[in-house]
Amino acid sequence: MIRRAVSFLFWAFVSVMAVIVIAGGVNAAWLRLAEAAPLASAAQRLRVVTTMSTFADIAKQVGGENVEVSYVASPRFNPHFIECKPSDVLKVKKADLLVHGGLDLEAWRGPLLDAAGNPNLFQGGRGDLDLSRGISLLEVPDHPLSRLMGDIHIYGNPHYWTNPENGKIIAQEIAAKLSELDPPHAADYQRRLQEFIGRLDGKVVQWKQMASSIQGKEVIAYHNEWPYLAQFVGIRIEQFLEPKPGIPPSPKQLGFLEEYIKSHGIRAIVQPTYFSRDASETLAKRTGAKVVVLCQNVGELPEASDYIAFIDYNVRQLAQALSEK
Repeated sequence: MIRRAVSFLFWAFVSVMAVIVIAGGVNAAWLRLAEAAPLASAAQRLRVVTTMSTFADIAKQVGGENVEVSYVASPRFNPHFIECKPSDVLKVKKADLLVHGGLDLEAWRGPLLDAAGNPNLFQGGRGDLDLSRGISLLEVPDHPLSRLMGDIHIYGNPHYWTNPENGKIIAQEIAAKLSELDPPHAADYQRRLQEFIGRLDGKVVQWKQMASSIQGKEVIAYHNEWPYLAQFVGIRIEQFLEPKPGIPPSPKQLGFLEEYIKSHGIRAIVQPTYFSRDASETLAKRTGAKVVVLCQNVGELPEASDYIAFIDYNVRQLAQALSEK
């Protein structure tokens, strides 16, 4: 009797273990299928989080109704220095794709990813899109760097989206990644990409014509964040209100720039909205130069409501300021 009971318990245990093993195998198979399967279905949109509003706007234009897009950094603040909120952590935790500028643009991105704990978005993950990889970078250092030089960008200048030619590359990279994550809608992404590039190309012709009268002219900038825009419109920026990157303007620097502006006939001082205008306005009063407020990102000013409007605003501001007599 005892032997039969032991035998019964033994085979019951074996049966339970067999079920667990089989179920585990099935679950593992389902996990492998899930990893290989598209992230979006007809009823579920891809959840895309971008670091900045400019990338978000391009993602919306390429993704259309198949994506749900949000961004972290408000365009009203310097994108280098953002304090992420708990709501940002939650957005990234739930995201299928994180679109970012790469390089050393967003020093806050690493801590944000660590807090969110979404492994798909870590560097090299399926949901990681570093837009800098497709860009021909400017000002890549070719000499040893030191903290004595200020906040130098060690990989090259990261403000590449201010040139619309790079805007096309950004859109292409986003479309390719969306198509990879969501193959059923790949044709939609490619169609919308071509529509966006078509609109952008049409405006590029207008912007080039608008900028033809300011080719070769020089402006002073508050911070070194405009080389790609300067490259596109053909102007020069060689001096900055910051004596070193990240160092606020000093009386000595303003004195130097006052003489520089007068001796070189410079007519414009450019800066974004998030830096104080006090130093720029002081220099303008001393020299007769004009302070020109440009946008670093979509939504920074009402006139920069989307990517094309953002570029259009900047080109028009420069053309107007440098063409005035």
